[in-house]
Amino acid sequence: MKRVVITGMGVVSPIGLDMPTFWKNAVAGKCGIDFITKFDTTNFKVKIAAEVKDFDPTLYMDKGEVRRTDPFTHYAIAVANQAVKDSGISGKDGTVDPERFGVYFGTGIGGISSFYDNSIALHAGGISKVSPYFIAQMIGNIGAGHIAINHNAQGPALTTVTACASSTNAIGEAFRAIKYGLADAILTAGSEAGILPLVNAGFTNCMALSQKNVPDDTSVPFDKRRNGFVAGEGGGAIMLEEYEHAVKRGAKIYAEIVGYGHTCDAYHVTAPSIGGIGASRAIKMAMEEGALTGDDIYINAHGTSTPLNDKSETGAIKLALGEEKARKALISSTKSMIGHCLGAAGVLEAICAIMAIKDGVAPPTIGYKEPDPECDLDYVPNKARKAPNLKYSLSTNMGFGGHNACLAFRKI
Repeated sequence: MKRVVITGMGVVSPIGLDMPTFWKNAVAGKCGIDFITKFDTTNFKVKIAAEVKDFDPTLYMDKGEVRRTDPFTHYAIAVANQAVKDSGISGKDGTVDPERFGVYFGTGIGGISSFYDNSIALHAGGISKVSPYFIAQMIGNIGAGHIAINHNAQGPALTTVTACASSTNAIGEAFRAIKYGLADAILTAGSEAGILPLVNAGFTNCMALSQKNVPDDTSVPFDKRRNGFVAGEGGGAIMLEEYEHAVKRGAKIYAEIVGYGHTCDAYHVTAPSIGGIGASRAIKMAMEEGALTGDDIYINAHGTSTPLNDKSETGAIKLALGEEKARKALISSTKSMIGHCLGAAGVLEAICAIMAIKDGVAPPTIGYKEPDPECDLDYVPNKARKAPNLKYSLSTNMGFGGHNACLAFRKI
């Protein structure tokens, strides 16, 4: 079996438009949640979100391509370009064989903005008002397609759609592909751009979003006052590379990915299984594959700030690690800062898990004020904590449909 390492990363997020800024602000506990500016919320119950601010897609593509593509693709192209530049590897320059260079991508709802806009155009003006680019803007795999074209990645390509676990699964499946010798490098990414009236209304009416509307005090994972998540957007990318291939070309290495687990609750379309049993199995799978003992560990939790998820995830961590080791683990939810970025959540949170062990610091769960007896672990409340002895980290994500996924990383 091959070893797999991380050699590049890229980010577009509500708290930073590149990885160093994102990580600096995550450690500082910066809140990226504010009142929605992308549409008029006068008649909406939910008026806040974690929007990407000041992003200029023309830094990564020409104006014509911007017009022909959906915002979720803008984020995908941007983070992929950043990760390629950071890693120093591309299918265009001979640093990797294009036929052994892949793209694995995750998104929850793909080109929903294009779907929404063209539906309105059709209803208002008829068939002629629908863009000829609509289908290529909307389909979920098109982000991976653009990334592959831009970087001459002719190897294995896959798009995963497992709701909030989408980009976690993309990273995990890419890890396995390299581990089993199917590729030398895979650019893994995820993106989402769903802060829209239709999405807001849908999540509001299914009682998933908090209606508190206080920017710095609404996404409060594991806090007793939690009552729903805050929507976010953005994208992230991680370059996975076979260890010997990376060493041979003198690449910098952030960490090693050593384990992956994914399961399905087979229980309910939106609610997690009772006690977190399904999620605990995914965590155990990742830990067993990576030979993690549960000591000196940081966990970037799914931590949505919903009553059921946070209670269930606390139970899952206890089941997977055992009560004693679960209480020693450092756990945080960066959704307290960037909201729930849906299909991009997994990759953004995996980046936090990677950087936590690289830099020896656990980012905080901000907004934490009132402990919940049913969520009684160490969630690194409000301030980052130095942890130079961290050896391993986990990143967990759970999605509608009962999808659970977990990644395990090792300091190198």
